[in-house]
Amino acid sequence: MSNVQVTRSHGSASPPNEFAVGLTLFAAVMMIMVGAFQALQGLVALFNDTFYVAGEKWIFSFDITTWGWIHLVVGAGVAVAGFFVLRGAVWARVVGVAMAALSAVLNFMWLPYYPVWSLVIIALDVFVIWALIAHGRDVAA
Repeated sequence: MSNVQVTRSHGSASPPNEFAVGLTLFAAVMMIMVGAFQALQGLVALFNDTFYVAGEKWIFSFDITTWGWIHLVVGAGVAVAGFFVLRGAVWARVVGVAMAALSAVLNFMWLPYYPVWSLVIIALDVFVIWALIAHGRDVAA
């Protein structure tokens, strides 16, 4: 009889919250899309450095080619982290939060070059961060 009780206690683990799983899935897909968009933004800056025109001069202004490489590398990193979040790796959630935060900061620095797009990416990054940390314990269980 004690064996049955032990089996039941291990087998009765509640399934993860469906909302949390859906939110994490949405965050992963958004990370892949945002990373791809940011990488494309970097490629545009690399191949056509006259496409972006800086309005205001800010303290952290770089050459457009430098910004292109930054966006290409960070965008690829965000997309790769999103892929691993999609696969269910718990460590990828931590990396995903870090990459989305880095992407948001870099897009804030990119505001003088392409303001509307930067604000859209920042908003998506903030939502991704919220989605990855809102129900982390539910999905990991």
